[in-house]
Amino acid sequence: MSAPTAERIQAFVAALGAGPLDEEKVRACIAPLFSRVLAAGRDRVYLANHSLGRPLDATDEDVREGLGMWYARLGDAWDEWHAEMHAHRARLAALLGAERPDCVIPKTSAGQGLRAVLNAFDGVPRVVATRGEFDSLDVILREYARRERIALTLVEPRADGEFAAVDIIDAIAPATDLVVVSEVMFKTGQRLRELDSIVAGAHAVGARVLLDVYHSLGVFPVDMTALGVDFMVGGSYKYLRGGPGACFLAIAPKQLDSGFATLDIGWFAKASPFTYERPDPPRFAPGGDGWLESTPAVLPIFQARAGQVFLRAIGVERLREYSVTLQRRLVALLAERRIAAQGGTDDRGAFVVVRASGARTWVGALDARGVDTDARGEWLRLCPDVLTTDAELTRAATTLAEIASR
Repeated sequence: MSAPTAERIQAFVAALGAGPLDEEKVRACIAPLFSRVLAAGRDRVYLANHSLGRPLDATDEDVREGLGMWYARLGDAWDEWHAEMHAHRARLAALLGAERPDCVIPKTSAGQGLRAVLNAFDGVPRVVATRGEFDSLDVILREYARRERIALTLVEPRADGEFAAVDIIDAIAPATDLVVVSEVMFKTGQRLRELDSIVAGAHAVGARVLLDVYHSLGVFPVDMTALGVDFMVGGSYKYLRGGPGACFLAIAPKQLDSGFATLDIGWFAKASPFTYERPDPPRFAPGGDGWLESTPAVLPIFQARAGQVFLRAIGVERLREYSVTLQRRLVALLAERRIAAQGGTDDRGAFVVVRASGARTWVGALDARGVDTDARGEWLRLCPDVLTTDAELTRAATTLAEIASR
């Protein structure tokens, strides 16, 4: 990363000093890093941070830097692009608790990561997943099952819309090959707290575990090594503030070293891709580099950089503490207006949910009155981020109460 950009982010974060975040500190030390997006949306309340995170000013500078290499050096830009790709993988590895940078394989979507894992199995693998997986994974799982590429068992939610770890564990049979589950469910914000039991249950029968951390990375600390999961998929679209296309598949070293390998590879996975030799069979790079595909997308790596630097500078734990404070405030404001909401507790992710049959209709009404939210089925989702003010939370709660009362 260019030194001035990194130094600016780190200097503003350092000016926060120690202790919990509050609105005054954020306004003085964090908001200046987001001046462009705040100026553009000053008349609206943005509570869709769980969908698309707000970008830093530096994101524009970073993308321009990546493009500038192309303009200035043409084909020789690959030297600098390769260096940035390695730095990108290293930053993600640190955030994920992965043991080394090559454990992280850049992808353009979480679904691409899932396909790479599915396409590493011989025969027809038996897969257990939940009905709560996001569409990018769910549609792939169901289509693979329809075409008999996998044998799929889907675990249903209980009456309250939430999933029980015991139900997932019970679905893991001796012949199961892969378990796919999210750490935080995208509809309800439910956090699966018993992941260690799910992982242990899967490993007991020889199954591997793929964990979707799209709604947990950047929300609370994620530790791939401590959890013992075999694969993780996720991306920068939400809490990492890196926009679309900057996703990843993370692979535990024990899987990389076991010889488990995917068909979803390309020439960048070769042991020496730029010698253009063609031994038969091909010789692949060791470790995670052997899972790379063809010519990678470069600009998403630059696009994701400022968000990664910001998150590592301020710390996930500190952001989580402030997120919980904001969520609890929003839940309380809604309760004062006789709207029941869930959020701000240890078993929830980063957003507050209101369960109502009219949730989708409410989204349009809120948008018309300057409040950005979304709904998934009957779950209205409202996600404050570090930039959200108390006045915005009050406005959102008041507006929603007025709409709901009709």
